[in-house]
Amino acid sequence: MARFIFITGGVVSSLGKGLASAALGALLQARGYTVRLRKLDPYLNVDPGTMSPTQHGEVFVTDDGAETDLDLGHYERFTGCNANRQDNITTGRIYQELIARERHGDFLGATVQVIPHVTNAIKDFVLDGNDGVDFVLVEIGGTVGDIEGLPFFEAIRQLGNDLPRGHVVYIHLTLLPYIPTAGELKTKPTQHSVKELRSIGIQPHILLCRSDREIPREERRKLGLFCNVRESAVVEARDARSIYDVPALYHAAGLDREVLAAFGIEPAPKPDMRRWEQVSRAYHNPEGEVTIAVVGKYTGLKDAYKSLIEALTHGGMANRVRVRLDWIESEIFETADPAARLEGVHGILVPGGFGARGAEGKILAARFARERKVPYFGICFGMQMAVIEACRSLAGLPEANSTEFGGTPEPVVGLMTEWLRGNELELRRAEGDLGGTMRLGAYPALLKPGSRIAGIYGQTQIFERHRHRYEVNTAYRARLEDSGMIFAGMSPDGVLPETIELADHPWFIGVQYHPELKSRPFEPHPLFASFIAAAKTQSRLV
Repeated sequence: MARFIFITGGVVSSLGKGLASAALGALLQARGYTVRLRKLDPYLNVDPGTMSPTQHGEVFVTDDGAETDLDLGHYERFTGCNANRQDNITTGRIYQELIARERHGDFLGATVQVIPHVTNAIKDFVLDGNDGVDFVLVEIGGTVGDIEGLPFFEAIRQLGNDLPRGHVVYIHLTLLPYIPTAGELKTKPTQHSVKELRSIGIQPHILLCRSDREIPREERRKLGLFCNVRESAVVEARDARSIYDVPALYHAAGLDREVLAAFGIEPAPKPDMRRWEQVSRAYHNPEGEVTIAVVGKYTGLKDAYKSLIEALTHGGMANRVRVRLDWIESEIFETADPAARLEGVHGILVPGGFGARGAEGKILAARFARERKVPYFGICFGMQMAVIEACRSLAGLPEANSTEFGGTPEPVVGLMTEWLRGNELELRRAEGDLGGTMRLGAYPALLKPGSRIAGIYGQTQIFERHRHRYEVNTAYRARLEDSGMIFAGMSPDGVLPETIELADHPWFIGVQYHPELKSRPFEPHPLFASFIAAAKTQSRLV
């Protein structure tokens, strides 16, 4: 039977519960155990699909088409285990499903309440589908004391009694702030956070304490005494130079040892940390540096591109170079010459996005890359903008545009209303809901033999994750190919363009999917590894 680890947060948000959960999962794997990681989000949105990237960060898409919290990206990158739609649930989804059942009459006239109906639904979610897994790590979003999180805390409290003795461990992640005028780390915020947690019936077994410096023995002793945990279970979580150092740092601090001890697993199996030692060496020992311009529209919050940042880092590790990112808000190119910002960069990446704002700037970035022979990587929206640019500049269609931005006489990019998922036809209505109606999840694509991208993948059939509403219009394919743009990848039915490339360019590739979602530090995505290799070559030419 699976054992359960619940990770809660206190004092302040953004302490890194998702990263801590992912790192602990990786450490348990290093000791030979199987893991599953899940996220409980207290907000009322059904999923993050319609939330602003500048508020919530990126939407991480799973193979089965779920739009999930970005922490699931951490889980996948650190453990290599693919998540699915049952690994992230929100208050909104729980209430949506409960209300649908109530309208159907499933509760036989009973009064539907937070306890037991909402808490039972949360518990069912946590317990379902864990066959064959040694440890299930469950992260609870937000911080203890948040009113919207109370049903989740109550549910995991109940699980501590429902499950057999010794099958549940609670980890509480807190902050130990350093007060310069006092010259010491302060434990009182953590004490109050644990007091709040205990007031709702949860006694943490382990305190994971974030700090920017070593925690003195006396502070550990005080926290153990006042928070009712063993002194050895007060685990230091120091700031790290790289997130890929975190598993090794947590191991050195004894986190995985304390978790196994709390379950009564002693002596614990010895860990094999070689994978993470190799990753850390690759990150910290570059042989050069390349600069990649990321021309986006949500650059004010880097978490909007979290998977992209990590995939570029992985590409750098594969090529033994440090990747320096030059973040450029695409709107500035609509009033200024792109050359002023793009001269000297070694690669240009235009990521995904939605809406007309900044689109013309992305088109100009694609033109600069094409004309100046700078490696270009267009992802989703970035591929569409490259196609529009080619139509305007090469194919004699100056009014080419996307219907996403309004009416156009040359709809080079348009709303796709139906497509195949396997043998099933999926439909979309232009006036329908926005949430959950995009082309989502992993779809196959067939790559043209002999194309650059087929050579990069080393195969002609791939499966990649999508998240978009608009597609390149194949009515313009022949005209574009006559102009030198190759449609190198198509959906199996030949209807949907998946990749484009330029034949007479050092490295110019656009993809309709999101390859960054499948990149891992120990297995960089081939497209990012190839793109950074091209940028490395470009750095010698600039």
